[in-house]
Amino acid sequence: GPALLFVKTSQGKEEGRRFYACSACRDRKDCNFFQWEDEKVSETRLAAREEYNRNHQPFFTHRQNVDRYKNFVLLPLSKRRFCRECQQLLLPAEWEKHANHQFLCDITTAQLKSPSQLLYPLENKKTNAQYLFADRSCQFLLNLLIDLGFRRVLSVGTPRLHEMIQSKASQEEEFNVRSLLLDIDFRYSQFYTEDEFCHYNMFNHHFFGGEAARETCRKFLYEENGERVIMVTDPPFGGLVEALASSFKKLMAMWRETEKEGHDNRELPMFWIFPYFFESRILDFFPSFSMMDYQVDYDNHALYKHGKTGRRQSPVRIFTNLTPSMIVLPEEEGYRFCTVCQRYVSSDNQHCEICNSCTSKDGRRWKHCVLCKKCVKPSWFHCNNCNCCTLQKHSCEKNDIGCFVCGKAGHKRSACPSLSLT
Repeated sequence: GPALLFVKTSQGKEEGRRFYACSACRDRKDCNFFQWEDEKVSETRLAAREEYNRNHQPFFTHRQNVDRYKNFVLLPLSKRRFCRECQQLLLPAEWEKHANHQFLCDITTAQLKSPSQLLYPLENKKTNAQYLFADRSCQFLLNLLIDLGFRRVLSVGTPRLHEMIQSKASQEEEFNVRSLLLDIDFRYSQFYTEDEFCHYNMFNHHFFGGEAARETCRKFLYEENGERVIMVTDPPFGGLVEALASSFKKLMAMWRETEKEGHDNRELPMFWIFPYFFESRILDFFPSFSMMDYQVDYDNHALYKHGKTGRRQSPVRIFTNLTPSMIVLPEEEGYRFCTVCQRYVSSDNQHCEICNSCTSKDGRRWKHCVLCKKCVKPSWFHCNNCNCCTLQKHSCEKNDIGCFVCGKAGHKRSACPSLSLT
C-alpha cells in the first residue's frame, strides 16, 4: 500500500529532508523502498518497481483460496496436507510440486479452525511481530466483551481472538458474537471468507482488496438490531504510534459514517493493546483513553508472561475509551477494585493519598517522591544533580535543551512527532 512520509534529521540543522519509505517494514532487508520527497523517478525505475510488485504478489487470490478451502475440507483426513515451508494448504494434485518440502499430514477440522496454531508466527519485530495471545488473555477478553454487551468485534491484528470467536460460533448454537479480522498476514485468506477476513495494513489504513473490502468493513461496523460493535487491536510494539492512531481514527470515522443516530459526538468503543510505557503517546492522540492494569500475556513471547514478578511481568496493557469502572478484572488473578479511583487495579498498586491515584504502571508498588511531586518506580532514587528520580547507578547528564528536532522537553529525538508525517 501507500508509503509513509518521514523526515531525516541531522543534529544542528533546523529542517530535515523528507522521504517516503514502506509503512509496514522498518527494516530495509524486508522492503528496500526509499524515495526522497523531491526526487524525480525515471520511467525505467517505475517500471522496475511495478515488475517487482507483480512478482511478489500472493500465488492465489483470496477468492481462489476460499474455493481451495472448500475442496480441502471435502478431502478424507489421509489426503489433507499442509506444506510447512510454503505455509499452504495442499490439494492432492499439488503434492508433487512440494515433494521435497516438509508436510503436516492428517489436518483435522480443529486445526483448520485454529490457523494461528497451524501457521508459523511472523516474529520480525520491525515488520510483523506476530505475538499471539495466550489462551488466558484471549478467554478473558472474549468474556469481558460479552459481559459488556458487544456482539460484533472488529479484530485488527488479533487473529487468535478472531479464531476463538469463529470457533465458538460454529460449535455453540446460542453463541451470538461475530468477528471480522483485519490483518496484514495474507495467509489467513486460506481459512476465512471475504466476509470474515480483510487483507489490511494498519499503518496506512490500506485495504488490499480495494473498495469491496472497505465495503465489507463498513457493513460490519453498521450497528443493526442493537448489536453493538467494538474494535480490538494488538499492533506490533515497534510500530509508529502516530501512524497507528491515524489509521484507527479513520476506522472510527468509518463507523460514524454508518448514519447511526448519536455517532457524531462519540468514539467507536476500542481496546488498544500495547505496552504501558507508550501511555503518554497514546493519550496524545486519544485523550479519552485510559490504561487498565490487566497484564496481557502471549504464548510465543519469552518475557510477556503472566504470573512473573518484578521487572519480569508482562508490560502489555489494555488502553480503552470505555468507562474504567466497567472493566472488571479477575480478583483470583490479583486485581482489586479501588473505590476512590473507581477502577480495578493490581493488588500491589496501592492508592497514593498525595497523588490521589493508584499510580503504579508496571504492577509493582511505587513510592511517592516529595521533591518530584509524583510517584516513581521502587528502584528509583532522587538525584539532586539531575533534580529528578532515576536509577541509583546512572550518569548525571542534565539536559535543558530537550529534543533537538523540535526543542521540546519530555521526549527523545527518536520519539519526536515531527519525525513522521502520516
